[in-house]
Amino acid sequence: MKLRRNVTSVIAAFLIAICTLSPVLCGQTVAPDSSDSPAPSTAGPTDPTLRRLMDDVWEFELDESPMLATDVGDPRGQDRLADDSIQAIERRFEKRAEFLDRLDEIDPQSLNRQDAIDHDLLHRRLSRQQDDHRFQTYLMPINNREGFHISFPELARTMNLKAAQDFENYIARLNDFGRYTDQQITLLKAGMDAGLTQPAIIMRDSVSQAEAHVVDDAEQSLFLTNITPESIDRLDPERWQTLRLQIIQAIESTVVPAYRRFATFLRDQYVPACRGSVAAYALPDGREFYASQILKFTTLPMTATELHQTGIRENARIRKEMDAIRVNVGFDGDLPEFLTHLRTAPEFYAETPEQLMKEVAYVLKRADGRLPEIFGRLPRIPYGIREIPAFVAPQTTSAYYWPPATDGSRGGFYYVNTYNLPARPLYQLEALSLHEAVPGHHLQLALQAELDGLHPIRKQSGFTAFIEGWALYSERLGKEIGFYEDPYQDFGRLSMEAWRASRLVVDTGIHALGWSRQRAIEYMKANTALSEHNVVAEVDRYIGWPGQALAYKVGQLYITDLRQQAEEALGDSFDVREFHDVVLGAGSIPLPVLGQRVKDYIDRADVQ
Repeated sequence: MKLRRNVTSVIAAFLIAICTLSPVLCGQTVAPDSSDSPAPSTAGPTDPTLRRLMDDVWEFELDESPMLATDVGDPRGQDRLADDSIQAIERRFEKRAEFLDRLDEIDPQSLNRQDAIDHDLLHRRLSRQQDDHRFQTYLMPINNREGFHISFPELARTMNLKAAQDFENYIARLNDFGRYTDQQITLLKAGMDAGLTQPAIIMRDSVSQAEAHVVDDAEQSLFLTNITPESIDRLDPERWQTLRLQIIQAIESTVVPAYRRFATFLRDQYVPACRGSVAAYALPDGREFYASQILKFTTLPMTATELHQTGIRENARIRKEMDAIRVNVGFDGDLPEFLTHLRTAPEFYAETPEQLMKEVAYVLKRADGRLPEIFGRLPRIPYGIREIPAFVAPQTTSAYYWPPATDGSRGGFYYVNTYNLPARPLYQLEALSLHEAVPGHHLQLALQAELDGLHPIRKQSGFTAFIEGWALYSERLGKEIGFYEDPYQDFGRLSMEAWRASRLVVDTGIHALGWSRQRAIEYMKANTALSEHNVVAEVDRYIGWPGQALAYKVGQLYITDLRQQAEEALGDSFDVREFHDVVLGAGSIPLPVLGQRVKDYIDRADVQ
């Protein structure tokens, strides 16, 4: 799972399982003096008008989003959080409308192929920002899995603290958290007035998520304990002691009171006002909103009914393959009984968090050594493994990925959920790890960060159908590099694929076709090997994030079809390393743009 969608999240770009919109949507900061601003990009389109526009958009987004600036290594706004006042949000909407008008004045037919891609991506980016604003998604800035209150404790890791100035900026941001929290409360209150609230059922644990940071002892706060020893060791000891006391003071005077204030608001006002319906179509202009989410997340003009039927067909195919494995391992019972066996037999589950993390590390070490067999280019940026923080682990999924900084100053991280180990089957670890790290999210996003010649906007692009489609496609790639020799691991892979096929059925069922939450839960239980805990967590995720879950299977089917086309067209001259380099060589792009890119590759190869 990739980047969380939260429009106003402090670090919206980083939790991939979960939000795929770029962090440029986050908000505003005060720009530094012009002497501190970087020069306009030298990368990107050759058309001067388009390049000037892209540079203007990029500069605007860096000015508006201090966390985006943090992520790309830009010095501006590092001592503050975004301005998410209603006035600032409206101002951003108007400015992006101006950018869109300027872009519409450029005829894409007059551009060369690469510039036309830049034009297409910028148009989609600005259009989806405008659509989200028109549907007022900024009035629902949190859900059960994401939001400023969940992401903010990762601030120390996000900022990658090194020098004393970094710590001073960190302290300034802690002290700014009270203002930022109050702005989020204002947005949520406006959402209540407009009938734009989250479903009550998925917000049942939201108060405890906030209260987890209302600590009596600041020494135990994540805002102190998440600072790494390596960061502290870079400082003079006396300087660190001074900064440490300032951090504690900021936690006590600003952070804890803000979380307490927010928890009280959630308990007394927001959660009681949340809606009973779970469907997107129950929102104001809900059917139009859901249609816009389908287009945004899949990048294809598909209908809810079409997606629903695709999921049913895929599940029927996958179920036959799963049943064949059941027969192969000699299980005496039908497929539903086999699924129950997999959910309950203790041999399929780790006994300790340490065992689970070691199993993950072993899978990825094996994968690292086989990557050159199927890729011509590999990333230089490394990745690591971390446990999902305890305060959000009960509400979130089995794993997610946190991308690296695009300037290479921070590696990527694969987060593994060690909460409730009887819900984390070992037989899914190979597929899960290949999806989240390599050859999935880390390989793709680290390569994107390292691509030469792309405009910064392109390096920050996050089209969910491409990113998640690639990661799901990568699960199947494991068969080509020696994984899934154990039939239970192969069953786990199929179960993961069935999980994504079921998303097509369940997401559209809930948000367009009138399904209840319980019907969605029963469908997931019948068609996947997910534990009941994970099934409930996943269904609640789809309820709170309409449309996002559609992107995985749609993207995987699209990429798989492109590979089949290339194999059939090129025959013996097909090189899987070349194909993968072509797919990943332009960063995250809409599926139709990827299709044209692969067609060009096939045409060039045919000529040769």
